[in-house]
Amino acid sequence: MSNFEKRFGKYAIQNISLILILCYVVGYVIDLINADFLMYLTLNPYAILHGQVWRLFTWVIIPPSSLDPFTIIMLLFYYNIGTSLEHTWGTYRYNVYLLSGMLFTVLGSFVWLGIQYLMGSRGIGLYNGSFMASLFFSTYYINMSIFLAFAATFPDVQVLLMFLVPVKVKWLGILYGLVLAYDFLFSGNLVIRIAIVSSLLNFLIFFVTSRSHIHMTPRQMKRRVEFRQDIRRNSRVTKHKCAVCGQTEDDDPTLEFRFCSKCNGNYEYCQQHLFTHTHVK
Repeated sequence: MSNFEKRFGKYAIQNISLILILCYVVGYVIDLINADFLMYLTLNPYAILHGQVWRLFTWVIIPPSSLDPFTIIMLLFYYNIGTSLEHTWGTYRYNVYLLSGMLFTVLGSFVWLGIQYLMGSRGIGLYNGSFMASLFFSTYYINMSIFLAFAATFPDVQVLLMFLVPVKVKWLGILYGLVLAYDFLFSGNLVIRIAIVSSLLNFLIFFVTSRSHIHMTPRQMKRRVEFRQDIRRNSRVTKHKCAVCGQTEDDDPTLEFRFCSKCNGNYEYCQQHLFTHTHVK
């Protein structure tokens, strides 16, 4: 991950959680104008293979639920925890986590289509099955993977359950994990099982392969931010530097620097050493 971050980190999308929320806003606007049109934007693998390739991307704007005050509160909650993860892990790692969850969801939908084809579904039956499956292959489980990642990274953070009861987020994460395990084992629906596994595969991969890199306490997070600030400050290229004392314009913005015409070479001195230095011959 670190090697890839050095090469591709500059392409990471800042504040990607806000972008996801804005996608939902677009979805709610479309829903208000023409709710039926949203059916042409869902993740339907059969339709994608028959030319509707825009569905590979537009499914992320499908809102997770109807618009009401509770949904608005939940979206704000997911924005806050997503932003916290981005600040802790770094923009690149959080991008990879979120986008890989979306990629695995797309791949999972095609896996389900392939299984249906091998089981004998054809034509209109395969299309209808894909249409129903598109309701399960959505950002719902991806949002849950964000919550699980937050619970694993900040297990001791307290949230107010039902706005009243303080509870550590790790217990909510464990509870949700048990609910997912129950749905997977006893739902009896293959498409739900594939949707759960594909959408949460990013969580499993990240915390098996790089947990030591992203599991940080708030104190460790503060130290990392301070370390990056020191590195940025020390690696900054300055325009002026005194050849005697080494001061730059960063040390004192009021300092004036001049080159000495009597020295052999390009030697620059601050105003304190311009006339007192030993000339270089």
